[in-house]
Amino acid sequence: MPSFDIVSQVSSMEIENAVNIAKKELANRFDYKGSKAEILLEKDEIKLSAEDEFKIRGLSEIVLGKLAKRNISLKSLDQGDPDISPLGHARQSIKIKQGIETEMAKQITTFIRDGKHKVTTQIQDQQIRVTGKSRDELQAVMAAVRGHEFPVALQFQNFRD
Repeated sequence: MPSFDIVSQVSSMEIENAVNIAKKELANRFDYKGSKAEILLEKDEIKLSAEDEFKIRGLSEIVLGKLAKRNISLKSLDQGDPDISPLGHARQSIKIKQGIETEMAKQITTFIRDGKHKVTTQIQDQQIRVTGKSRDELQAVMAAVRGHEFPVALQFQNFRD
């Protein structure tokens, strides 16, 4: 039976490359010379810190711009509000979402079922397996899912005949 998986994953290497490029730009920007602004990459989070709210916004724009240039969907990022301390120092974290949450997976499977496609869907951990009798039916499901605007970035993997 032909099948494929719907997943929501972000390449950690692409994120690492984007953060490194943003760090280089931060080191070369004249408006950040001598300031205590930094960009840190942890496992599934990018932490920004700067001297004030204006500079934290600038850092955020730099990082998001570099991520977008590396073809990382901004739907897979959860950008928190900047935390400003009473002394003026600002911090912000950008979380990287990996996998499809259960509620979103249910919405996607319901959308596929409502499309009257002759396929079956299974939620497996943080991905959705779609199985059908014909390759054409699976490709129609892919086109329908691509055409619909979901709040997460979706990719299709493991297409098997």
